[in-house]
Amino acid sequence: MSVPDRPSRQSGIAARAAAGAGLGAAAYALGYLITFLTQSDRIEEQLRGFNLFADLLGGDPIPTWQGVGWVFYNAHFVDTEIPALVGGTRSMNFISQADGGSLGWLFVLPPLLLFAAGVAAGRFGGATDAVAGAKAGALVAAGYLPLAVIGAFLFRFSVGDGAVAPTLVTAVLLAGAVYPAVFGSIGGAISSLLRD
Repeated sequence: MSVPDRPSRQSGIAARAAAGAGLGAAAYALGYLITFLTQSDRIEEQLRGFNLFADLLGGDPIPTWQGVGWVFYNAHFVDTEIPALVGGTRSMNFISQADGGSLGWLFVLPPLLLFAAGVAAGRFGGATDAVAGAKAGALVAAGYLPLAVIGAFLFRFSVGDGAVAPTLVTAVLLAGAVYPAVFGSIGGAISSLLRD
């Protein structure tokens, strides 16, 4: 009777976890990059009037990369909080409010990238069935969640006493945890059907 080699089994688990986390981080970065490449000109144009006004009053202009971040989080159904003129805040989703739904394709971007990351994680993990594949695919959350939390703070632009930023709770829970866990798991489960 042979005893399983525990260190090699643990190193295999660690390798799958690291691969899942790396694929999750790559999905986040690629999602932001695609959003930036396709939307930065439009966002810069929309920010031009505000930034001109802010410049005249000696304020800081909103950088385009932060505006792209708001849209990227909007693609996860995370609203952007904006200080209201009378006090308090209001929430907006710039994708939903775009003319004619021209930006609706952005809602598909994060699920598609996370699904692909889940498939890759399942393939790397050698998933032989849907349950093992789903577990491997869910590991993409280990890389996606930290970047979603960092991004929620990085894409925060201070305006007086308030800030324009993704809604923190939904940025962490929905974009950072639910999206990668669900779509990564689905991709991982599907990966078991793609075995040679």
